[in-house]
Amino acid sequence: MRLTFLKSKPAIVLTVLLLSQAVLLFSFTRREAIPATQPLTETPAVLGNWTKLQDGVIEKETLDVLQADDILNREFVRSTGEHANLFVAMFRSQRNGKAPHSPKNCLPGSGWLEEATSTIHIDVPGYATPIEANRYLVGKGDFKAIVIYWYQSRDRSVASEYWAKYFVIQDAMRYNRTDTSIIKVTTFVGPGGQQKAEETGRDLIRTAYPMLLSYLPH
Repeated sequence: MRLTFLKSKPAIVLTVLLLSQAVLLFSFTRREAIPATQPLTETPAVLGNWTKLQDGVIEKETLDVLQADDILNREFVRSTGEHANLFVAMFRSQRNGKAPHSPKNCLPGSGWLEEATSTIHIDVPGYATPIEANRYLVGKGDFKAIVIYWYQSRDRSVASEYWAKYFVIQDAMRYNRTDTSIIKVTTFVGPGGQQKAEETGRDLIRTAYPMLLSYLPH
């Protein structure tokens, strides 16, 4: 049960900082358990009705900022013609100062402006708990896009950046591990409008999610 005071953003930030300090002090006394993983670039090129179109190129400057241990940046096309981009940044450990960068901070730096935001839940066949994710409508000139992203740790998906950090601290205390990933799917808004773009993104997520879990620490 979530505590009422943690609904306050300042309280969440303070709590995370204090817990982080406690975990860091405790971490010095034992070696972290870092799970082995397969390279994300080895993920299948065909996922259901989605087919790999190309792998995106990320500039070195961006990679240096992200500091992720492994990255997947892939453009997919659906059999019905829609396109969607799947981006995954995986961090095996956060004790060295590395951590996921929230798209809400990165997108403005690329010229994309937030127009609307909400939290959504995506049901995935075969999974009892839906994915909790952020939905962003962003614009850049005449272009608009739907960005859906969340933080994944083991079998847990979290939309809130602060709760994601809290749960990583919890994992560090219980399981001696701090691995996490950020998963993001982007679709451009076309003639079908926002609803069509979001449905396209949801479909890729539902299709790719089981495969991604097998490549991420679990």
